[in-house]
Parts: sequence; structure tokens; C-alpha cells
Amino acid sequence: MQFSNWLIFCGVALLVTFTPGPGVLLAVSNSVSVGARRTVLSSLGNATGLFVISGIAMAGMGVVLAASAAAFTVLKIAGALYLVYLGIKQWRNKAGALATAASPGSDGRATAWRLFGQGLGVALINPKAILFFTALYPQFVTPAAPVLEQFAVLTTTFTGFAMLSHAFYVLLARVLKQRLAGARAMRLFNYATGGVFIALGLSLLRLRHKAV
Repeated sequence: MQFSNWLIFCGVALLVTFTPGPGVLLAVSNSVSVGARRTVLSSLGNATGLFVISGIAMAGMGVVLAASAAAFTVLKIAGALYLVYLGIKQWRNKAGALATAASPGSDGRATAWRLFGQGLGVALINPKAILFFTALYPQFVTPAAPVLEQFAVLTTTFTGFAMLSHAFYVLLARVLKQRLAGARAMRLFNYATGGVFIALGLSLLRLRHKAV
């Protein structure tokens, strides 16, 4: 891979990852509920999911989703339902269910796996991500060079920027956290983030299948 191509990819990756989406929203929500340190767990789960769907895209699943209306629809509905579920769960939280779970005396390991699983799930059920990787990677992969090595470089770069964007938004939320300290402010925050989760889920349902 040429260095100039990699720099262009970095610019695209920065723009995409710093545009708030489900992963960023989950990181911000968890940072308010359980703190910035534990939010790293959900971000690691999201990064793991990005590696998985990047591999799936490289293996050809992106082409399958683009060609098969049924496969695309199933994954689209599953993703939408999961995001709506997260939104409803956020609506029902008074001070954050994970915050309660993370309180002294609770099962910290179970909470850690729950956070990691949330981040992983948000990444895996997004058909836009698979199609994005499928459309993006061929623009930067050199056929004559080892594909696996290029896959590792591109995916690591993209995932690194995704983690960086999560850290940026989490720090921003930490700065604003004092304004959310009151019960009323926390309820409003939960309603707002829950509403955005639901809106993102419903937006997935508007995706239309386009055959290749």
C-alpha cells in the first residue's frame, strides 16, 4: 500500500469515525452512567466488532448483503430492533442501570462483560458498516501487494480512529457531567440519548437494498 493512499484513507476514516453514530452515542451514555474508565470496555467491544465486520466484508459478506435482499433485510431489522431496545432501556433508566450494576457490592465482572457486549453488539448489527467497508477498502487495496497485510493496516487504522473519537466524546461528556449531576438532568439525558438510539434504529429501517 502506498503511503499517500494510506494518508487519504486516514482522512476518510477521521471524518467517518468522528461523525457521531451508535458507537459514539453508547460511549457517551456509558461515560455518564458508569464513568469514563469503564466506558473503555464498551469501546473495546466496539473495536472488536469493527475488526469482525471488516473481516466479514473482506471475506465477501458485503457482496452477499448487497446482492441478497433477504440477507440485507434480516440484518437491517435485527440492527434496528437492537438499537430501539437500547433506546427503550435508556428511557427506563432513572440514573443508569449500569451505574447501579457498577455500585459497590455488585458483580463487576458481569458489568464489564455487559459493557463489552453492548459495544460489540452495536458494531455487529449495523449493515451500513459492512457495506461501508466493502465499498471503502477496494479503493485503497493494491491487488499486487499482500491483501492480508493491507487488511490489517486499514482495519487497525480505522479502529484506532474510532477509539480516538470515543475518547474525545467521552472527555467532552466528562466536562459536561456536572451539569447532569441532578436527577432531573439525568432523566432528560436518558430521554435524549434513548430517543437518539431509537431514531438511529428507525433510520436503519429506511435503508433500501441496492443490488450490485
